[in-house]
Amino acid sequence: MDPEEHSSRDFIREIIDEHNKNGQFEGRVHTRFPPEPNGYLHIGHAKSICLNFGIAEEYGGQCNLRFDDTNPSKEEEEYVRSIIRDVQWLGFDWEDRLFFSSDYFDKMYEYAVQLVKAGKAYVDELSAEEIREYRGSLTTPGKESPHRDRPTEESLDLLERMKAGEFGDGEKVLRAKVDMSHPNMNMRDPVMYRILHATHHNTGDKWCIYPMYDWAHGLEDSIEGITHSICTLEFENHRPLYDWFLNELGIYHPQQIEFARLNLTYTVMSKRMLLELVEGKYVSGWDDPRLPSISGMKRRGYPPEAIREFCGRIGVAKVNSTIAIEFLEHCVRDALNRTARRYMGVLDPLKVVIENFSDEEEFMDVVNNPEDPEAGTRKVPFSNELYIERGDFMVDPPKKFYRLAPGREVRFRNAYLVTCTDHIMDGEKVVELRCRIDPESRGGDAPDGRKVRSTIHWVSAKHALDAEVRLYETLFTVEEPLGQKDVDFKELLNPESLKVLKGCKVEPSLQELQPYDRFQFERLGYFCADPDTTGMVFNRTVPLRDTWAKIQKQQRKA
Repeated sequence: MDPEEHSSRDFIREIIDEHNKNGQFEGRVHTRFPPEPNGYLHIGHAKSICLNFGIAEEYGGQCNLRFDDTNPSKEEEEYVRSIIRDVQWLGFDWEDRLFFSSDYFDKMYEYAVQLVKAGKAYVDELSAEEIREYRGSLTTPGKESPHRDRPTEESLDLLERMKAGEFGDGEKVLRAKVDMSHPNMNMRDPVMYRILHATHHNTGDKWCIYPMYDWAHGLEDSIEGITHSICTLEFENHRPLYDWFLNELGIYHPQQIEFARLNLTYTVMSKRMLLELVEGKYVSGWDDPRLPSISGMKRRGYPPEAIREFCGRIGVAKVNSTIAIEFLEHCVRDALNRTARRYMGVLDPLKVVIENFSDEEEFMDVVNNPEDPEAGTRKVPFSNELYIERGDFMVDPPKKFYRLAPGREVRFRNAYLVTCTDHIMDGEKVVELRCRIDPESRGGDAPDGRKVRSTIHWVSAKHALDAEVRLYETLFTVEEPLGQKDVDFKELLNPESLKVLKGCKVEPSLQELQPYDRFQFERLGYFCADPDTTGMVFNRTVPLRDTWAKIQKQQRKA
């Protein structure tokens, strides 16, 4: 899908405009972002965050951050903290509106009792397997539980005893009494409460029965006065059930609107699968820069403004589609081009001795970012021994190789024009170059105006700092890891997704960087100072080559 095809006005905003025009919700716009604290957030959640907080801001409304913490067996305080950090890092503020589903457990229980008393819910003793069997299929109606018509007082008593902890896990459930022959499977007497003797991160051991997500979802929005409950498409078939609960209870009713979730090439967007990768040690953790997690993207060096721009430009739709990861990288590259300072670093060093330069050092004035006049300049040391990239020299170059070669002149960026006079071999490997500078070309320009076809970067050997550089590629070898029949997605992991380069040489200015600082290594790409390691360790964010721009150019030609 081409993100550029989306208009800035999407169907969700059109619905809100119509509501405001008709006076629905009295002109209020109140949204929420409701993550489950059972894993770290990923780029798909970022789309929902930007959408919900963005709409609230656009319409002068409010957006809540609410944790849907209804399953203590999978939820952890660590995930709560990480979600809060990620939403803040993306640049959004919920002010004093931080809520938990568990804040409403008492109220939800009152509502459950109300439905039992109204004859709309009952305690069932069928096992989970029996409930699935009784539910039927898409082509056959379900079968009513033998406990469906038990007396109201009996269900109330059993529900209270469930709450008091008299029964073991799975012994009993509370089910809504809807319609076992309903064409929508979600309406066939869904479970509202199950028994689960587990400590909750927020309520401790107060509860041993916990609400199912479908029971809690609409109630939370109603209690908080949400106007527009924006969900992904998989909840569309659940909306009739949410409506049924709210209507039967006779309480405030938000408007649910569904949109297509974000799918991205060369990765997976399932918290369950991401957790599998983390726990199986296929990656280093939730913040591994190869993951689509927000914390991983932060560690890799993605700026929050680039993620917001990406989410805005892909828009929202009613049909599922997959976005090319190259477009995300394009947005990241575009943001960093404007803001990232430039430095010089050599990843595969080849020593260069300047024969006609004294042992004394010289400092060159170098612009920090040509795209940002306010970024200023810095001093970069130059000496008679330097490092260049091994790939910038060839003994016997092909026709279109314009970099350094025997007898050839190139420009050392911001320094001098340099000519290679000799090279020293160790077996078949070049280990050192001998070169001469044009002393009149300081700054990189020839005094006689002669043209030089190539400019390369360098680092002074005398001043160089040792660094480790980590180069990242896509996590998977195929665009759609889940689209392969009879193949475990983990078998498609890219063995080349991480390359660690040690012994890299970088200019001394980089010792001033702080964790997460982003910058460009001239000619090599954009990088980020790794926050979780000591010493000079840099993660490559994206290379300089804009694959998305190339794709667009090819499409225009076609």
